[in-house]
Order: sequence, then C-alpha cells, then structure tokens
Amino acid sequence: MARGWESKDVESQVEAKKTMSAASAKGQKSPEDMRREQEKKDLQLSRTRIVNDLQNATHPNHRKSLEAALEHLDQKIAKLR
Repeated sequence: MARGWESKDVESQVEAKKTMSAASAKGQKSPEDMRREQEKKDLQLSRTRIVNDLQNATHPNHRKSLEAALEHLDQKIAKLR
C-alpha cells in the first residue's frame, strides 16, 4: 500500500510541475518589458525618496531643487506608462 501511495504522490508532483511550467511559459516577459518595469520601479523609488526629502527640506533653494527633480521624475514615469 505504501508503494501505491508513493507513486500517486510522485505522479501528482509531476503533474503540478507541468502545470507550473505551462503557467510560467504563458506569463514570460520580453527582456525589453522587464527592463522597462525595472526602470519604472527605480524611478518610483527615487520619487519616494525625493518626496520624503522634500517634506524635511527647510532651505528654499533646496526645496526648489527637489521640486524640479520631482517634476522631472514624474515626466519620466509618465513616458513609461
């Protein structure tokens, strides 16, 4: 009985592996898509950092610089959409 159970378990593992492989093959992205997604994530991370810096900035020139950088990042992010 244990041998039958093991073979069914192995069969189910093989079937699960085939299902996962088929699902991942459908969802594969091109290198260009992956590069664009990574660039977008990087820009959003930079944007978050600048927003946090802007909240703490007190000097007017520093605030202007951060606001300009924020506007530039927003434009780049919009182009990637």
